[in-house]
Amino acid sequence: MNTIAQKRSAFALTELKKVSKGDQERFKKLAAGLPAMILQNGLGHSLAFLVAKGKGEHTAAFKMIAAWLKDQGIITDGSHNKAMAELSTIPQADYLRGQEETLKVLEWVKRYANAGIFE
Repeated sequence: MNTIAQKRSAFALTELKKVSKGDQERFKKLAAGLPAMILQNGLGHSLAFLVAKGKGEHTAAFKMIAAWLKDQGIITDGSHNKAMAELSTIPQADYLRGQEETLKVLEWVKRYANAGIFE
């Protein structure tokens, strides 16, 4: 049985393979700053920012986070509109757990992206 840390690691590796070659460098920079953005602005605001930007690296980051939150049972739908609607209506404890899980998985994403592990 895998630990939650191993699951986060495997998830990060799988998701990084989905980032297109043209977006990889920009994604790496975004991944480096995303945890700080979440801590400063909150998960919902940060996800809304990613949706609003709509560029390749932002979309990839949103999809990655939404997929992880869905996998963890925090949200039920990873699409932009439904994920944002769910996050705005879930209990505070679930929201904070989602934010914590996002920060933990992003640590793996950030480390692997900096190591150049995209393929």
